[in-house]
Amino acid sequence: MRYREFWELVDEVFGDAYGRTLASDQVLTALENRTAAQAIDDGVEPRIVWHALCDALDVPDARRWGRDEHRQAPPAR
Repeated sequence: MRYREFWELVDEVFGDAYGRTLASDQVLTALENRTAAQAIDDGVEPRIVWHALCDALDVPDARRWGRDEHRQAPPAR
């Protein structure tokens, strides 16, 4: 997963405004008490950040990949 894909999924799954707010405000214990945005800025792989964010918010696997039915899912956590 690339950084661009991470942010596209944030927008698709959570909505443009709410997703960006979650990424910058929601502290995730799985990311050593960082927000998703902080973890991305610190160089954590986007797929790890994505799974941590989805896990924390109980996003079902079927919704994690956005609207594109042909998008390849990020590797398993």
